[in-house]
Amino acid sequence: MWDRLYIDIHLATMAQSATPYGAIRDGAIATQDGKIAWVGERALLPDAPEKLAKEVLHAHHHWVTPGLIDCHTHLVFGGQRADEFARKLQGESYEAILASGGGILSTVLATRRASLQELLDRALEMARYAMSQGVTTLEIKSGYGLNLEEELKILRVIKHLADLLPITIKATCLAAHIIPSEYKNRRAAYINLIAKELLPQVKEERLASAVDVFCEKIAFSLEETEEIFRVAQALDFDLKIHAEQLSSLHGSYLAARYHALSADHLEYITESDIVAMKASGTVAVLLPGAFYFLRERQTPPLHLLREHKVPIALATDFNPGTSPINSLSTIMNLACVLWGFTPEEALRAVTLDAARALRLEATHGSLEVGKNADLAFWNIETPAELAYYLHGRTCSRLVVRGESVLSHS
Repeated sequence: MWDRLYIDIHLATMAQSATPYGAIRDGAIATQDGKIAWVGERALLPDAPEKLAKEVLHAHHHWVTPGLIDCHTHLVFGGQRADEFARKLQGESYEAILASGGGILSTVLATRRASLQELLDRALEMARYAMSQGVTTLEIKSGYGLNLEEELKILRVIKHLADLLPITIKATCLAAHIIPSEYKNRRAAYINLIAKELLPQVKEERLASAVDVFCEKIAFSLEETEEIFRVAQALDFDLKIHAEQLSSLHGSYLAARYHALSADHLEYITESDIVAMKASGTVAVLLPGAFYFLRERQTPPLHLLREHKVPIALATDFNPGTSPINSLSTIMNLACVLWGFTPEEALRAVTLDAARALRLEATHGSLEVGKNADLAFWNIETPAELAYYLHGRTCSRLVVRGESVLSHS
């Protein structure tokens, strides 16, 4: 018998289908040993529900989607940057704030001052909120330590989170976030620290599966990015990149050359970059939260990404300075309103295509037999509602690997 069978539900499977959302109305879904064992119309069940499963659960006609996947966050940090928010509103640019010691550098100072336990307690609270918003898979980057000891501290916090929470957590080392103040005139020395000391230690302790670089004029050059990529690839890390957010350096083209999992931001990406990403299978991760919060005007060329059929994911980019948004539903709304996503595109971008950005598409991102039984239940009339409410959306039940981990009336 199956472990559990959910009936009286509608399913947005996000599987390949001629039906929008891969939808199945009046459906049923069964779980066994943490996997999806059966999915389809309730009328097609092979027997009466009570004869098929140890436990039959009625979902009161709620919709069920795959558990949402936030594939780009900076969730572990100290402090806050509300004062910088006020400065931005008065017209000061992100680059000017960074040059004055603010921006990422101010969060680095606050994060260094915080103990591992303080960071963990705060991160647990924020991760649990993300779960209430339907998230069952969370990518978290380091990048607010910017030295050996502090980067390792952040990555160990992420490891503790993975041990304490039932959801899937993927850690990414973003030590190449920006040049720290103490290395301002010794860039090569900092890159050497990352390559020769930090990444080997991260690999030895299995603290991250991927390495990310912020390739931008205010951060790391194309040549510096490639130097870090070469070392990371030799150590068998997956690669990711922050690229083309503020200018066109063709970091996404470089990422494609190295078969990176994803290139993220991409407001200034060119068609040649996009063609290279399509050929390499690199996913475009778009971050409308940062676009909105920074009041940017340059929009990612969505028409070219669609034309060349590059998989497009969305993520919160949750961080204290440029995207203090911890709800994928809110991000879906921003993508629809600001960039012209359809609600269906937005939901696919935080499920199946977000799974591709983390190399998890074989097990996550859609409701199909054999995939992880990660299910988000929603008290809604149509899946389009998930992109409708700007304030986000709390799921009514969250199931991870077949087990209920959250339930809201």
